[in-house]
Amino acid sequence: MAKRDYYEILGVAKTATPDEIKKAYRKLALKYHPDRNPDNKEAEEKFKEATEAYEVLSNEQTRARYDQYGHSGLGQGGAGPHHYENMDDIFENFSDIFSDLFGGGGRRRQAKKSGPTPARGHDLSQNIEITLKEAYMGCKKDIKIYRLNTCQTCKGTGCKAGSKPTTCATCKGQGTVHFQQGFFAYSQPCRDCNGQGFTISDPCAACRGQTRIQQHEKLSISIPAGIFNQAELRISEKGDAGIFGGPAGDLYVAINIKSDPVFSREGNNLITTLTLTYPQLVLGCQIDITLIDGSTESLKIPKGTAVGKLITIPGKGFINLQGKDRGNLVIITQCDIPTKLSEESKKALLDYAQKLDDQGSKPSGITGFFKKFLG
Repeated sequence: MAKRDYYEILGVAKTATPDEIKKAYRKLALKYHPDRNPDNKEAEEKFKEATEAYEVLSNEQTRARYDQYGHSGLGQGGAGPHHYENMDDIFENFSDIFSDLFGGGGRRRQAKKSGPTPARGHDLSQNIEITLKEAYMGCKKDIKIYRLNTCQTCKGTGCKAGSKPTTCATCKGQGTVHFQQGFFAYSQPCRDCNGQGFTISDPCAACRGQTRIQQHEKLSISIPAGIFNQAELRISEKGDAGIFGGPAGDLYVAINIKSDPVFSREGNNLITTLTLTYPQLVLGCQIDITLIDGSTESLKIPKGTAVGKLITIPGKGFINLQGKDRGNLVIITQCDIPTKLSEESKKALLDYAQKLDDQGSKPSGITGFFKKFLG
């Protein structure tokens, strides 16, 4: 009996694209799949026929040979399709197609695992509170963390000395178990061995077969100058140790900066206020101020400085983490208004107010205002 044309079997034109050929085969495979047609010999033959056609037409070289010579050209040089004796033969030799088309539902065999799978340890997190001064200057902080370290008794194998892991009886060392529900097949990690493919029958007494032990550890953390509030530092490989030779996780340290009673921060600028007396504002002065790092800076206050004036000292702010530039120190002037004055001070202030009134200073009525203010 003459073989049917492969394009005719799949129901596609000879100019069909690879994607069109794949879609056509998938439709037929779903229709005639043995799980949908149990004990149906006709469906089984159609399934084999469609699979053979797809095997030839999905390969660029065999398709070209078939287009030129027909079925006779496929027997040359081993270029022909497989001869499938039964359905298991198809799934065994053509499993890559079913994995591609059905997402692993084609009864594809999984190789037995050669050993436990290394896994990276979990990342850990920690909070550190520092002062604004420490953020300005940089500092070191000692912290205590609680992490999983590799068990030194069994060197991370989880096994008692002289013993080895055994192949999991449930998954036969594959690490996964397979289930079939009608036409659809799926797999999931084996619960008995946690997907490792091996179980520990004679566990290490120190770690109880867990390969790791929780321990306290002290670390010294270097916090760079200029760090921002809520910034996060990553300490490489200081998280939980990995299992079966996997790398350790990382430690993430979140920085919380406490507010300061004197200074505040805006970007890389340092902000503070400076309270001056009325004569200092009017007459000007030279004054020493204490900076956040404890050093002093001589500051000249010009004559006639207004309340709320911004005085900038360049390069006295926070250092830029991305380079060597620094922000500025911005000083906001305030006036110290006395609440208690001696009689002599009151008289001197009223005399000064009277002179301003006599000179026609605006607003008028300054003397009356001061009398009311001073009682």
